[in-house]
Amino acid sequence: MAKLYYHYSTMNAGKSTLLLQASYNYRERGMDTYQLTFAFDDRAGAGNIGSRIGINSEADTFAPGEDLFEKIKVRLAVKEVACVFLDEAQFLEPEQVWQLARAVDDLGVPIMAYGLRVDFQGNLFPGSATLLALADEMREARTICHCGKKASMVIRQDDQGRTLVDGAQVQIGGNETYVSLCRKHWREAVGDCG
Repeated sequence: MAKLYYHYSTMNAGKSTLLLQASYNYRERGMDTYQLTFAFDDRAGAGNIGSRIGINSEADTFAPGEDLFEKIKVRLAVKEVACVFLDEAQFLEPEQVWQLARAVDDLGVPIMAYGLRVDFQGNLFPGSATLLALADEMREARTICHCGKKASMVIRQDDQGRTLVDGAQVQIGGNETYVSLCRKHWREAVGDCG
């Protein structure tokens, strides 16, 4: 039975690595997969899913406003797919998450979405909120704060390492921009010491 899975975490927890490993496992057994990533995130190159540890794979892209149900339906008409893997799921629009759910329900294909849960201000991304509401199964990928506790938050920094508390929710970046922290150290970094 096909399901919609949501693997979430903060930055640098290995979500893309887990996605690439899971997709590889299918392909190693002769089952094709369909990989999607956010069109505007080209840190690993346009149309690529890349991880910090240096592995990557080509992928199709999705953009705001695109109908993902139709995109997956067209792909399935070309070649059978055992599983759809979607990276950077936090950038999905709520309607696109519903389209993924329809693809699972109506097309019978499992979908594994990987993404951030919250932004640098501690707010849910709209795509993440909808995935938390609709996913059949959710799994947290974990990383640690500098203190050793589980990191559940992320701060955004400028090029001098100063914590930013304002700005657009979406800003593509990696280790040079974002730092994962536990809630306590996130609160200290953003100036909310209670």
